[in-house]
This record gives sequence, structure tokens and C-alpha cells, in this order.
Amino acid sequence: MTFSQSVVRRRRAVAAAGAVSAGLLVLSACDKPTPLSTITVGRSSVSEEATCGGEGNALNTADLTKCLKDKDIKSIKVDPDDTVRFGVDPKIADKRWTILMNGQPLTEDSDKTYRTIPGSVFFNQQYGATGNSTLVSIKAGDGKKSGTGVTGLWSFKLKKDD
Repeated sequence: MTFSQSVVRRRRAVAAAGAVSAGLLVLSACDKPTPLSTITVGRSSVSEEATCGGEGNALNTADLTKCLKDKDIKSIKVDPDDTVRFGVDPKIADKRWTILMNGQPLTEDSDKTYRTIPGSVFFNQQYGATGNSTLVSIKAGDGKKSGTGVTGLWSFKLKKDD
């Protein structure tokens, strides 16, 4: 092996080590995904990572209020005669969760991973609905039974499908 061949091999080894190191650095900078929440209506479903929080730390009231005003959320069409199915990751269920409608509690908190609600509820004025769309949020942690406070919010827009 000549001197120039050994230099080329060393450069390749250093370049390969640098590429691996850079790749690991990029991977370590990635955020860990938050647990998913899913809404299913008929054969359609939409899943979302936490709109805010979701990592297990308690959120303050100002963050929650700001999060409920977020406009960049996924939507799904709901026929009022359909059943709306809510599914949450077990990590969300462990913190207990509540379904909010336009920021107000619609259900009691639960530690189950699955709940169903008639679609008509989301467009009924008796439950605080106005217009043809409703903001529905899943709130993890209740500050009472879980003892941790609110740890995450997953929001969706339900659009009336006549």
C-alpha cells in the first residue's frame, strides 16, 4: 500500500465517522412524538398528536386558553345521525381524559381508551353548539383524580355533514 492510498483510506474513514456523527446529532434533535388521539366517524378517521403539551408536564391556564384558539387543526365531517368514536393512546388514558366541546367539559373524566358520543350532540344548541362546526378537544389530566393537572390537549374540528 502506498502512502497516497493510506491517506485516501484515512480520509474516507474520517468522512464516514463524520457522517455517522452528524446523523446521530440530527436524530437526537428530533422531538419525540406525543401520544395520538383519534376520532372516527363511520369509515373516516383522523388522528392527531397533541395540539399542545402531551409530554406529561402540567400546562398552565394561559397555554391551555391559547391552545383552544389554535386554528391549525384537523377536521372531520360528522352526520348528526352517526356515532362519533374517540380513541386515545393508553398514555393519555393513564392520565385520565375528558372530552371538551368548545372549551367546556362534555364528559366526565375517564381512564378508558375509547368513548362514543352521538353525532347530534356536537350540533345541538342545548350542549353549547353554534353553527355547522364545533371544536372538540381531548384534555389529558384533570387536576383532581390524576393529581397532575392538565398535561395535554388534542383538538379537532367537527363539521356538520347533512
